Amino acid sequence: MILMVSADRLLAFAAMSFLLILIPGPSVLFVIGRALAHGRRAALTTVVGNTLGACMLVAAVALGIGSVVERSVVVFTALKLAGAAYLVYLGVKAWRERDAMHASFADAEPAHSGLRTFWEGFTVGVSNPKTIVFFAAVLPQFVDRAQGHVAVQLLVLGLIFNAIAVVSDSVWGLVAATARDWFASSPRRLSLVGGVGGLTLIGLGVTVAVTGRKD
Repeated sequence: MILMVSADRLLAFAAMSFLLILIPGPSVLFVIGRALAHGRRAALTTVVGNTLGACMLVAAVALGIGSVVERSVVVFTALKLAGAAYLVYLGVKAWRERDAMHASFADAEPAHSGLRTFWEGFTVGVSNPKTIVFFAAVLPQFVDRAQGHVAVQLLVLGLIFNAIAVVSDSVWGLVAATARDWFASSPRRLSLVGGVGGLTLIGLGVTVAVTGRKD
């Protein structure tokens, strides 16, 4: 199936995907925030959720739903604002609970269940405006329609994008989780991380809400 997409197209798409993924967006910043707040396991669980959310977007594009989202200002804006609102909600929550982070280190149980962390990552991944635009507007440009099986080609290209994203996001998360160990030695540092992380998520949510399409 992958042979339906030429090597030149695959390399060009992979290069463009890599450049896009290198620029930290909502998913990367969210993974970093979860890593600092809850450690490596939460970071990697968030990456899995993010990736499956992105896979849903790929499937939507392959089925033709992506073009509807891209062409409809109302649908696109609604999805974008829903993701932005969720980021702001998580940011406010992190800010309010910043002084409780030190206690979570002493507890045997993690502050977040794995399932909850997964769904948080999934929600951010499936509502990421940068990924939506890329999949809906850029991904189809690399399809060779003369070869047929357009939906399969879209899925293959989308999986390549997600494979690159998994590696990149995991590295970001593991690096952030390693830095977390240093912050864990001081309640004040942990409070600072919680506060900064909360403000970052709020700022990220506002940025997502006000950027993007203007038509």
